[in-house]
Amino acid sequence: MTQTTSLSYRDAGVDIDAGDALVDRIKPLAKKTLRDGVLGGIGGFGALFEVPKRYKEPVLVSGTDGVGTKLKLAFQLNRHDTVGQDLVAMSVNDILVQGAESLFFLDYFACGKLDVDTAAAVVGGIAKGCELAGCALIGGETAEMPGMYPAGEYDLAGFAVGVAEKSKLIDGKSIAEGDVVLGLASSGAHSNGYSLVRKIIERSNPDMNAPFDGERTLAEVVMAPTRIYVKQVLATMQKVTIKGMAHITGGGLLENVPRVLPENTVAELTKAAWPRPKLFDWMQAEGNVAENEMHRTFNCGIGMVIIVSAAEADAAEAELKAQGEAVYRIGKIRARQGDEAQTVVV
Repeated sequence: MTQTTSLSYRDAGVDIDAGDALVDRIKPLAKKTLRDGVLGGIGGFGALFEVPKRYKEPVLVSGTDGVGTKLKLAFQLNRHDTVGQDLVAMSVNDILVQGAESLFFLDYFACGKLDVDTAAAVVGGIAKGCELAGCALIGGETAEMPGMYPAGEYDLAGFAVGVAEKSKLIDGKSIAEGDVVLGLASSGAHSNGYSLVRKIIERSNPDMNAPFDGERTLAEVVMAPTRIYVKQVLATMQKVTIKGMAHITGGGLLENVPRVLPENTVAELTKAAWPRPKLFDWMQAEGNVAENEMHRTFNCGIGMVIIVSAAEADAAEAELKAQGEAVYRIGKIRARQGDEAQTVVV
């Protein structure tokens, strides 16, 4: 039988007006991230960017990621203003490892029903992350898909494109015995290991709003946004030669550092060389997590590893500190014995 009631997209669960309202809220946030090279941004079918002319042999470096199950805590705690910075950090820190300057970022926000305030808070965090990285928020996609997500939940993905001079790409090939391993402090668990973080919280059932670390609550500590190292490290690269870098994400110290090491070398890290934030000690105790599992799952206080020659270690450390980083000499490079693991924590 033919239905006489006229249906609209809104009747199907998609609110075009809400989408338009979000775009209006996003535009000034994106405008604050504009940088040299942007030819066309929010609103077009495609975003346009011109590679800076100061590069003689530009190599584009790209990375993509999400925020993972840290989003589940964002929903539970109703804290949506920091996960956008997490999203940006995961990609811009990754491409930084190869020596790339971040140029632009695009995001994908998907939900069942669009809440403009929540989405604007998320995008506000994305814009802040882009400002910290010096890259332009040049475009993105907001998808409202009824029936795909539980009420109040959303998913995030994004990708960054950067550029490096071909002759200055960092690949770790020159890393050798005797080199020094520097660690840059993390701001917390960043965006990795949160399935285990959530399991520990579920088991211990703490008061998330009680003071936990100084005046910060546990909710603030677990939702602290991922630190973005881009500008600080790029400035340091102008002063010293960085041989290799590792962004400490999923897989922790034990699985990320080997990704930049020559096969005949080992990074021997000294656990006592850096302070481990209270969050990690608390999780280890509450979850009865083995020490090796901690270093294989979490950054344990080190968000970025930088490897330099012994001769340049003092200069690298001084410059990174001048750029505002907390820097620790966390280990050394030595010869590998047989097929031993390429990163060990002693």
